[in-house]
Amino acid sequence: MTSSDKPTTTTNDPTADPGPTAPGPGGPADSAAVTEAALFEAFGGVRGMVETVVPGLLFVTIYTVNKDLHSSAIAALAVSLVLVAVRLLRKDTAKHAFSGIFGVAFGVVFAMMTGNAKDFYLPGMLYTLGLALAYIVTAVAGVPLIGLMLGPVFKENLSWRTRNPGRKKAYTKASYAWGLILLGKSAILFPLYWWADTTQLGWVLVALKIPPFLLAVYLTWVFLAKAPPPIDVFAELEAKERAEQERERGAAAQTGE
Repeated sequence: MTSSDKPTTTTNDPTADPGPTAPGPGGPADSAAVTEAALFEAFGGVRGMVETVVPGLLFVTIYTVNKDLHSSAIAALAVSLVLVAVRLLRKDTAKHAFSGIFGVAFGVVFAMMTGNAKDFYLPGMLYTLGLALAYIVTAVAGVPLIGLMLGPVFKENLSWRTRNPGRKKAYTKASYAWGLILLGKSAILFPLYWWADTTQLGWVLVALKIPPFLLAVYLTWVFLAKAPPPIDVFAELEAKERAEQERERGAAAQTGE
């Protein structure tokens, strides 16, 4: 976050509530750019999307060719491990790659246990359905999941819940958007799980990896770009600490006199 995203105030009291941060010299365009950068950071950007798609794509490609569950599963798990290793060697954030490898590992174990190649996809499908419900339930409850996820990224933590109603409304809309989009995706995949073969399900699932995700991220960006800017609670804490230090120094000086 740039300095233009820090809270601004017209009072000289550093302990005063600064309210939402000003968009900065760039105005709404600058605020939209900051929102876009934060979303890329939170959701892993292009590289995170690639790491999400590659294991499943490799699995369905190999299975389409040889119909062998073991070689397909081992290849998917191996490429997930490679992606994590590359992240670690480059000292990059590996959370998206790690989440990917856990998802692939669950799929591999489940498919091996049942002997049904389609079950490689079932844990991920169940996770998607559960996440969709979580987005909607938390939005209804007034604690939208998107706000819980993005609050730390924007340095506002949970200040949006009580001090920034415009952002709470935006987070609620975004959570509904994510929930409905993921429910739509689940509505397509679960019938295919029962009626289609492994290759048909796999290719449809790969095709549905990125477009719904991009749509949800875009809608989140639209809602947040139009919302009030975040309150930087870390800057507020720093200001309060400086004010306390100034008071202590002032009291010490008076005592010394």
